[in-house]
Amino acid sequence: MNPGVRNGARWRRILGALGPGLVVMLADTEAGSVIAAAQGGAQWGYRLLVFQLMLIPLLFIAQELSVRLGLGTGLGYIELILQRYGKRFAGVIMAALVLSCFGALVTEMSGLAGVGQLFGVPLWQSMTLLVVAIFLMVITGSYHSIERLAIGLGLFEIAFFVVAWKAAPDHHLILDHLTQQPLRDRGYLYLLAANLGTCVMPWTVAYQQSAIIDKGLTLKELKIARLDTALGAVFCQLVTCAVVIAGATLYSTGGAGGLNSVPDIASAFTHAFGDTVGRVVFALGLSGGALVAIIVVCLTAAWTIGEATGMRHALEKHPKDAPWFYGTFVLMLVAGGVLVASGINLVRLSIAIAVVNAILLPLTLGCLFCLARSALPAEHRLRGRYAAWVAALFIAVGALGLVSGIVGGLG
Repeated sequence: MNPGVRNGARWRRILGALGPGLVVMLADTEAGSVIAAAQGGAQWGYRLLVFQLMLIPLLFIAQELSVRLGLGTGLGYIELILQRYGKRFAGVIMAALVLSCFGALVTEMSGLAGVGQLFGVPLWQSMTLLVVAIFLMVITGSYHSIERLAIGLGLFEIAFFVVAWKAAPDHHLILDHLTQQPLRDRGYLYLLAANLGTCVMPWTVAYQQSAIIDKGLTLKELKIARLDTALGAVFCQLVTCAVVIAGATLYSTGGAGGLNSVPDIASAFTHAFGDTVGRVVFALGLSGGALVAIIVVCLTAAWTIGEATGMRHALEKHPKDAPWFYGTFVLMLVAGGVLVASGINLVRLSIAIAVVNAILLPLTLGCLFCLARSALPAEHRLRGRYAAWVAALFIAVGALGLVSGIVGGLG
């Protein structure tokens, strides 16, 4: 075969396999992540920056295990739990996962409603338009088209890098704050738990495992899928760091010590760019991640229920042939839209949901570890020193999420 043709085919294969990892990481940097990171920066300066960077290996390891499980077994997250641990345990995990998805959905829709309010759009109009647009987008596209659209929307998050640069943070103050970790302060622990809970979430693990199956990838694409996940993990956490910097700069320049609404958070951007441009930049950055997350959490809930009931369906199927899949998707959208339109405090809700995710980390990481140890083919199974290292990391992070979430919540 001609070398040029062979190289072209190789690059097409690589590019064709990329996507699920980047999409789930773009969704990971969603409205809840932006709110928790901005609140952390506003209240505690740059102290959480080092924590965000330390989460990169955890995020990659957790999502890489979900990749292995999907490619190695051809089964989704709930399908594997059902097969290995039975209906009762699978039912518990399914319920926790669907509730996590719904909590995330409400957070994203609240964030988008807040963006609408920046431009004078009433809540009910924002929600109606959003529900209809997302439904039409999904009902008319395959997984591949939805993936490309999600990546395009998520890349608006690059706006956060621009805002962090324009904010001109004090490098000496950053270094001072990195050495000051008030781990005995319950308020700090609560926000630390919230930021941890927006890093590894039950729905991100379940989504990537089901998405690579729906995309038709195999173990031949394992290395590419790992690269996809690694790039996404780095991008995700760097975006979060940029948001922390924006929030911290607002605080250090005389802004509010706490951010109580989406317009409060947007003020960090208007400070850097001016009122009009700042609102547009903020709207693009927050909306990109939120829209991707809405697609991801709705698909995850639909896939989860379908896997648990034995009626798993792909996006390629027409709604008439997959009523449970699309019905769940629509129900999630409508219920979330109604709740948000009723009026709810976005910042408090988002942080509370993130803390709940942190408290659930021992269950999320424990299931993932056990499946990677037992359900995979021998050559891809989690084992040896790496397994011991992953176990130690998961135990430490799970304990941190549980303790910081409970202790911080009591404050």
